[in-house]
Amino acid sequence: MIDTLIEQMIATAIEQRASDLYVLPVKAGLQIRLRCVTGVVTWQTVTRTVGEQLIAYFKFHANMTVSERRRPQVGALTWHKPYPVELRFSTVGDYAHQESLVIRLIYAYQQTQNAYLVPQQAEVLQQLAQQRGLMLFSGPTGAGKTTTMYTTAQKLAAAAVVLAIEDPVEIKEPQFIQLQVNEAAGMAYDTLIKVGLRHRPDAFIIGEIRDAVTAQAAVRAALSGHLVLSTVHAKSAAGTVNRLLDLGVDATQLQQVLTAACYQRLIPRIQQGPAVLLDILTESDLWQETTTVSERWRHALETAAQSGHITAKTAASFQAG
Repeated sequence: MIDTLIEQMIATAIEQRASDLYVLPVKAGLQIRLRCVTGVVTWQTVTRTVGEQLIAYFKFHANMTVSERRRPQVGALTWHKPYPVELRFSTVGDYAHQESLVIRLIYAYQQTQNAYLVPQQAEVLQQLAQQRGLMLFSGPTGAGKTTTMYTTAQKLAAAAVVLAIEDPVEIKEPQFIQLQVNEAAGMAYDTLIKVGLRHRPDAFIIGEIRDAVTAQAAVRAALSGHLVLSTVHAKSAAGTVNRLLDLGVDATQLQQVLTAACYQRLIPRIQQGPAVLLDILTESDLWQETTTVSERWRHALETAAQSGHITAKTAASFQAG
């Protein structure tokens, strides 16, 4: 029974392109939820016994300690049906000794090619990448930012050396040199950027700029003539600029290297699954004092609704970004 439930659960998650699965304790037992492009939806509620068996199954196969139900644990395995998907596990017990499980689904690059709500935006990104410098991406978790960076860099890879630094590596791309952050081993982002520079790549992918040291290292790499693609936590394209300034990056240096700031969301379409919409700021638009998405973003949503690609409700729900 438990094998069948697990196969159905993972199959449903893959079919709906879920980014995460949650197994959470509730009054009636444990609730299984999926995080899809439209939000978190409940898939099924199971008894506490079945839920505990489900969690134990994954912990066993991911080489986690099955008997440890209070302390946080992490693990991983590869699911092979219908095609390989990396599963990353995180468990922890609450104050009442009830364990919860979160599963992150990492799809292979071949299964994660982004469609674009505005197809010309893919061409714009390629043109910007040719200019070198720093290209920043922001947007919520699961918005496809890593896929966008990989797609942009991959089109350069035939004639360029691309080095990716991530925590952890989410997409396996044999054309890139891929390094994984391991702070316990002294391999933090900034350290790996220094190592990467000795490999003389043409382009860097830096999974996330999360502190001042990494921000400075990314800017230095861009100043030395490299293309640098990275993500930051911000709620708009303009917010990415403010985020780097908040991290202590010199404004003059940032003006020299910043090629583009992009805000990205996955927009549910009526047919063919979700598509990426980008708010791309370049040149003088980068330095306007605003914290909201541009008028181009709103116009793209309205056009997509009028042409029947998305519903009016979807357009309205993404108006603010």
